[in-house]
Amino acid sequence: MERTFCMLKPGVLQRRIVGDVLTRIERKGLRVCAIKLMQIPRALCEQHYAEHEGRPFFPSLIEYMVSGPVIAMVIEGHDAISTLRALCGPTNPAEASPGTIRGDYGVVTQKNIIHASDGPESAAREIDLFFDAAEIVEYADGNQSWIG
Repeated sequence: MERTFCMLKPGVLQRRIVGDVLTRIERKGLRVCAIKLMQIPRALCEQHYAEHEGRPFFPSLIEYMVSGPVIAMVIEGHDAISTLRALCGPTNPAEASPGTIRGDYGVVTQKNIIHASDGPESAAREIDLFFDAAEIVEYADGNQSWIG
């Protein structure tokens, strides 16, 4: 079992497709073990996306991310990091295949609708940025017998 960080960006809430995106994550066999709706503070957003600071798109990314609420999640499952990233598809919706979240719901790269950690180190860092250990819930998953 592996944990990863996932964030549904403001466009998901603005377009009212939260349920659709969560359903895809759960139907893939991944489970939500922490979730919160929040207005991301600018400082936290800048810290989260610090690796992109200085790039031309950084200011507009931050403005988009603080423009409305986000849903931050800890997702768990077998190969959760690579599984979730494959489910999301490439960042550019024009390159994302139909059937992926970005391929089906994404419109433009600058208003990308979902974030998924790209590796174990970033997953751990991002989970720690958004969640306290007490907010991550361990529970028996009735579907576990179907996936492993």
